[in-house]
Amino acid sequence: MTRTLAYFGPPGTNSEAAALIYAERAGGGFDLVPLASITAVAAAVADGEADEGVVPIENSIEGAVNETLDLLIHADKPLYIRSETVLPIEHLLLAKPGTRKEDVTAIKSFPVAIAQCRAFISREYPDAAIEAALSTAAAVEAVMSRDGVAAIASRRAAEHYGAEVLASGIQDRSPNHTRFVTVAGEDHAPTGEDRTSLAFTFAHEDRPAQLVAALQEFASRSINLSKIESRPSKEKLGTYIFLVDVHGHRLDAPLAEALATIEKKCSVFRILGSYPRFREGGRSS
Repeated sequence: MTRTLAYFGPPGTNSEAAALIYAERAGGGFDLVPLASITAVAAAVADGEADEGVVPIENSIEGAVNETLDLLIHADKPLYIRSETVLPIEHLLLAKPGTRKEDVTAIKSFPVAIAQCRAFISREYPDAAIEAALSTAAAVEAVMSRDGVAAIASRRAAEHYGAEVLASGIQDRSPNHTRFVTVAGEDHAPTGEDRTSLAFTFAHEDRPAQLVAALQEFASRSINLSKIESRPSKEKLGTYIFLVDVHGHRLDAPLAEALATIEKKCSVFRILGSYPRFREGGRSS
């Protein structure tokens, strides 16, 4: 049976490339549907209009994609990570054919992509106006009908829209990687090489060493912690939700014990999903 896989579109985005990789690794059988925002992808999955959805969650230069994190933390309907895909990112400066470098007076792109190319923009186009777009591909589509405006996007977008490449490899650092996650109504069964993401905050805000005690539950069981960060709780200033990635599946006995112990101390505790760790050239579903 054909399944629907939504992604942060339109065609030509890095999210589309990640969706194609995920669909192939999952064995195919997907209809890919581009949607205009990360929020729209999450809503389509939560409302049953798409079976799964692919969105960016983290970049090696700019860090977390906060829109994705907030949707996972605060989703009204259950939304879980069931897969991850890591994609090398090359940014190009694109414009409609015939545009010269010196013609460019404005640069348009998705804000995260602009942030990844700050040094290039400052060095080559210090006086250029910066315009935000809903996605990198949408930026290319828009500039194809405008003079003096260039877009930051992928080579795939350049080919899709017939744009001219003014510069390539313009990201501030190389390699530049973005981690994408596939969200669905349930996470993945154990594979033996898994990652679990969770979000939590404590019932007693002013009690010292609570975070250390929580992390010790992982350390004492030799569970590897691969990431920790925080996001505002959105309830009041100075309160935060911690986001943690650990190796292992939530059903593995040692990790299940650690999670149960931590949950007892929390006012908010949410497992965002257990899923196969991405391996270049490997297969996940």
